[in-house]
Amino acid sequence: MTVESKTVGETLVDLLEANGVEVVFGIPGVHTVELYRGLAASKIRHVTPRHEQGAGFMADGYARVSGKPGVALVITGPGLTNTITAMAQARQDSIPMLVISGVNRRDSLGHGRGLLHELPDQNGMMKTLALYSHTLLNPADLPLVVDRAFAVLLSGRPGPVHIEIPTDVMALKIEGRPAKPAAATRPRSDSETLQRAAILCAEAARPVILCGGGALTAEAEVRELAERIGAPVVTTVNARGMLAGHPLRVPASPSLKAVRALLREADLVLALGTEMGQTDYDLYADGGFPLLKNLIRTDIDAAQLARGPQAALSILSGAKAATAGILGFLPDHAAAKDGVLRAEAARKAALKELTPKMLAEIGVVETIYRTLPDCTIVGDSTQAVYAGNLYCDAPRQRAWFNSATGYGSLGYAPPAAVGAAVADRGRPVICLVGDGGFQFSLAEIGSAVDANARVVFLVWNNDGYREIESYMVESGITPEGVKPSAPDFLLTAKAYGLPAERLATVKDLPRALAAAASRPGPSLIEIHQERTAGATA
Repeated sequence: MTVESKTVGETLVDLLEANGVEVVFGIPGVHTVELYRGLAASKIRHVTPRHEQGAGFMADGYARVSGKPGVALVITGPGLTNTITAMAQARQDSIPMLVISGVNRRDSLGHGRGLLHELPDQNGMMKTLALYSHTLLNPADLPLVVDRAFAVLLSGRPGPVHIEIPTDVMALKIEGRPAKPAAATRPRSDSETLQRAAILCAEAARPVILCGGGALTAEAEVRELAERIGAPVVTTVNARGMLAGHPLRVPASPSLKAVRALLREADLVLALGTEMGQTDYDLYADGGFPLLKNLIRTDIDAAQLARGPQAALSILSGAKAATAGILGFLPDHAAAKDGVLRAEAARKAALKELTPKMLAEIGVVETIYRTLPDCTIVGDSTQAVYAGNLYCDAPRQRAWFNSATGYGSLGYAPPAAVGAAVADRGRPVICLVGDGGFQFSLAEIGSAVDANARVVFLVWNNDGYREIESYMVESGITPEGVKPSAPDFLLTAKAYGLPAERLATVKDLPRALAAAASRPGPSLIEIHQERTAGATA
């Protein structure tokens, strides 16, 4: 029997297909062309960004919407370093991302011979950021390396992983074997620990549930547990939209006084899949987040559980398995009777805390969802997004996400919106981006055109970095460097062939959104904070 041999590049494509990869985001170069061998004949779609950072952000947006790892394919050296910012955002937000890069030939590594795209120690650099990084020195190891990469992506707390392949290895032949998907194993807590958690839940008179992005797959179980024990459910930015429309939902930031009061008064807090980081829980760095009584913390990452805050009970498990396990020990429990009232009071109090300007910005977000209830809003670091992160009643999970938490990168939204649109072609995607952040990745409009992505670029134009300008003024610092010139975004859109309009009043937004969403490809709408009536209070 003759065993077919394939190149490393061809085998890589087979392995990606076997692991369910449907899309790869990348820019080919002389250091990766051999990895493209066989890609055109495969079932995998290739989407070309205008910058490797865009490839990473597209993979991020794709992963958040699809729930599957996003894959980026980039060249060695500058291609990979351009992707690092996106990998850092994915690391902070626990987004599964596989980055495959080239690296110079094996006999050159570490010698500093001045080769094109050479770095002193590319793999050493990546090991400081990636959950797993491997240099493929032996081509026969490729199936094992890809298997381990996907096992890391799917088994523990997600984040970026990296495989680099030397240019002299890419074209080498290896024996073809049937490609198979990696096996994923997630930690599950023991029944004794889950029973202890259930007893604490049963004894609580004022329970509250906190949900982070790690709880998204457990929505049905969280809903059942919340109803069974009468617990308001507070969602962080990456979990916003869970329990949409439910009377127990609290779609407000734990950095707000009203939500903190709800947590302070609770006699039990169950935290599911949340790292409890500063950008969600202490956004204003005022140190006012309360010491939680009877904190039960569930996380898939043991290291995260050890970082604090200190819990009365820690559960090393995925949120879905842990919640289902707790439910198994609460078959006949009678719910606390005031959960719905406490949730309603927290929602109302949270909104009262917000300034008229914030409420006007949240009103724009609400208008988007009322007009296009099936849309996904992908946000950048911009004022309307900041307001939405404080309070956004999204219509479903994965319908609201952005880069304004965690790593906080600018220029995220345009490429991430393209990735989101590629992941789900049935829904319109609204890219909510400021004029400053848009200029970080303005060229990705072209990527949206090429991909025929159903993205509406909704530009929140406030003539620069208004948030930073306000902060400087409040700090007694004369503003400097906060007024970068912007192009005429309508003319820019026209140059790429996009329909575009600038709104005279926010009242026109529903009409403009409906028209844009009815088109098969991308569009652009501009709201100017000063010149669009109703944009701000």
